[in-house]
Amino acid sequence: MNDELLIGLVSISDRASSGVYDDKGIPALKEWFGAALASPWRMETRLIPDEQPVIEQTLIELCDTVGCHLVLTTGGTGPAPRDLTPEATLAVAHKVMPGFGEQMRQISLAFVPTAILSRQVGAIRGRSLILNLPGQPKAIKETLEGAKDAAGNSLVPGIFAAVPYCIDLIGGPYIETNEAVIKAFRPKSAIRPKPQE
Repeated sequence: MNDELLIGLVSISDRASSGVYDDKGIPALKEWFGAALASPWRMETRLIPDEQPVIEQTLIELCDTVGCHLVLTTGGTGPAPRDLTPEATLAVAHKVMPGFGEQMRQISLAFVPTAILSRQVGAIRGRSLILNLPGQPKAIKETLEGAKDAAGNSLVPGIFAAVPYCIDLIGGPYIETNEAVIKAFRPKSAIRPKPQE
């Protein structure tokens, strides 16, 4: 069994995909995972426009053909007419995971009142977990790690703490994290002993 986590990163932006400006979401996610993951991983990236059929097709390809265990989208989750990422995600979902969207809004509300306008969702397609993240690098990091006070104490837990156990439950590889960045939470019965040095 391959223990390497395969992550699909999808940046959804009309302007970035047409070269008007550089995409910031994918580089921010690459940097975060480089610091956060202690187990093997690699990624597949896509930069696409805000077109619902294109988003759906990309999510299906990454889940069904490429075999990503985790697919993260950035952008397209607001109330504007072109923001269609949640609709595309729900259209291809086999199961909806509402706790992820609820928690993402709770985290963002610790920083900005406009977080209530976000429509991010979490869903499962086959053996893949799909999560809609914000588009801004700062908000991406906050969503994954959670909100902390000035002393570094957790105010609202980040969503990534629950991701490794979710991937366990849907048949993916065992993910270990760098606890200085994010501590994965699993029930005691699901924690694997660390190999002896």
